[in-house]
Amino acid sequence: MKPELQSVLAGKKVAFISVFDKQGLEPLARALSEHYGYVILSTGGTKKFLDERNIPAIESSEITGFGELLGGRVKSLHPEIFAGILAEAHDRENQAVVPFAVDVVVVNLYPFEAERDRFAKEEDSQDPLHMLHFVDIGGSALIRAAAKNYPLVNVLGSAAQYEGFLAEMEKGNGSTSLSFRKKLAVEAFAQSSYYDGLVQRYLMSQLIKPEEQTTLPDALTLPLSKITDLRYGENPHQQAALYGLAKRSVDFEYLHGKELSYNNILDMQAAWNIATEFTETAACVIVKHNNPCGVAISTQSVQDAFQRALDTDPLSAFGGVVAFNQSVTEAAAKLMKDIFLEVIIAPGFEPGAFELLSTKKNLRLVKRDLPELKVGQTDYKQVADDLFLVQSVDEKKAKHANVAFKIATEQKPTDAQLEDMVFAWKIVKHVKSNAIVLAKAGKTVGIGGGQTSRIGALESALKLACDEAKDAVLASDGFLPHEDNIYAAAQARVGAIIQPGGSVKDPEVIKLANQYHIAMVTTGVREFRH
Repeated sequence: MKPELQSVLAGKKVAFISVFDKQGLEPLARALSEHYGYVILSTGGTKKFLDERNIPAIESSEITGFGELLGGRVKSLHPEIFAGILAEAHDRENQAVVPFAVDVVVVNLYPFEAERDRFAKEEDSQDPLHMLHFVDIGGSALIRAAAKNYPLVNVLGSAAQYEGFLAEMEKGNGSTSLSFRKKLAVEAFAQSSYYDGLVQRYLMSQLIKPEEQTTLPDALTLPLSKITDLRYGENPHQQAALYGLAKRSVDFEYLHGKELSYNNILDMQAAWNIATEFTETAACVIVKHNNPCGVAISTQSVQDAFQRALDTDPLSAFGGVVAFNQSVTEAAAKLMKDIFLEVIIAPGFEPGAFELLSTKKNLRLVKRDLPELKVGQTDYKQVADDLFLVQSVDEKKAKHANVAFKIATEQKPTDAQLEDMVFAWKIVKHVKSNAIVLAKAGKTVGIGGGQTSRIGALESALKLACDEAKDAVLASDGFLPHEDNIYAAAQARVGAIIQPGGSVKDPEVIKLANQYHIAMVTTGVREFRH
C-alpha cells in the first residue's frame, strides 16, 4: 500500500462498499462519510456512483495494487481487504500487521434469481454458461467474512437494512451494539445460504432431465424467502409467515377480505389442487379442514357446479373454502352470498359477481391463474422439528393423467360409470387416508376421509350419501382389504367400484363383487395422502 494511503486510513473508521444494486446507497454512504467520518473503500462501479454524487471514496485497487482482473470477475478478492475485515481487536491495534481495519461492509450480490427468470423467457436461452456470469463469488466471500467477524464488523447485504443500521448508529452515537451486529450476521449467513441454494437448484435442473433422475441428492438446501406475514398459524396464538421456494411472490392475487391465515392458505391449495384436475367442464370444490366436503362438475354453468357440490354436504360447507376452475359468475355469486364462507378462489370474477361478494367485508376473494402442467417436481414435507421427507411428485397427478384401468369383474362398467370412476379417482387421491369417495353423474354424494380403517371411511361416506349411494361409483384410495367393504357397498346398492387392487384378499373381494353384480376396476396405483 502507498504510504500516503496508509496515513489516510490509519486510525480511521473504514467502510467497504461494493454493490450491484445502488438503491438507497447515497444516503447511507453520505451519512457514513459526512456524519460519522468514515473513509470509504469501493470498487469500480460503486466508486463511479459515489464520485458522481461528490461522496469521497478510495478505489480498492489503490489499496491492493491490482486493477480488476478477468473482465471484472476478480475485484475484491485480495488478502489486504480480507485482512482488514477479519482482523480481531488485537490485530487492529498492530498497524504493522493490519494497516487498516474495516468496520462496515456493504455488499449485495449479482441478481442471479432475476436473471434466471429473465433468461428463461429468452428465445435464445440455450447458452449453458450464461448464468455462470451471475454467480457471485467475491460478494459472497465478503459477506461471509464480515459476518464471521460480527463482534467488530457490521455487514449490510441488502438495501432493506440501511434504514435500521442508520437508526442504530444514531442511537449509539456512531456505534452499533453487539446484539445488532449479531443480528446482521444471522441475516448475512441466511442471505449467503439462500443464494447458494438458488445456484445449486439451477445447476441441478441443468444437470439431467427431471424424468431421468433416479436418486435424490445427499444434501439439499431449500432457498426460502418470506413472502408475507400471516394473521396467525394453525391457531390464533401461533405466529406464522408464508415463505416461497426460490421466489419472492405468490401465484395468486388477493382481491378482497380479511388477511389470509395459515389454514386459509392450506385449504385454498387443497381446493385448488382438486378444481384444476378438471379442464373440460366447469368444476367446483368445497374444502373444510383440508378435506373436500363436496365436488362437482357441470356442462351447464359454474353456478350449477357449485349447487351440485354444495348438495353433497351443506352442513360441512359452513366456513369452508370454495374453488372454481372457471371465473365466478354473478349467478354463482348469488348462490354463495348468504352462506358463510372463508375464501373463494377462482381464475376470475365477473364484475357483477365481485360487486356482490365484496359486500361481505370478511370474505376473502382470491384470483389465481390456471397452472401449467409440470413434471419432475419435488415434494417436501416436514415430519418432525428437524426431519423432512423429500419425494418426487406424483407424476400421474402432475399430468392430470388417467391411470391404466383394468376391469377385474365379470360385470363390465357402463360408459357412464367409467366417467364417474375417472371423476371419483381424481378426487379420492386428495382426501386424507383412509379415503372413500362416492360419486354419481359428475358430483360427489358422499366422502369419508381420515379414518383409521377402510370400512370406517366407507361407512362415513355411505351415511352422508344415504339413498344417493344407489348406483353410485365408489372410489378407494387404497386396496379393499376385506370382504366387509363389498357387503357394505352391496347393501347400499353401489353400482361400481374403482380401487388400486393388490391385496392378498383380491380374489375373495372380486368373487364377492361378482356375486353382487358390482363392476370393479383396479388401477394398480395407490393414492394415499397423509
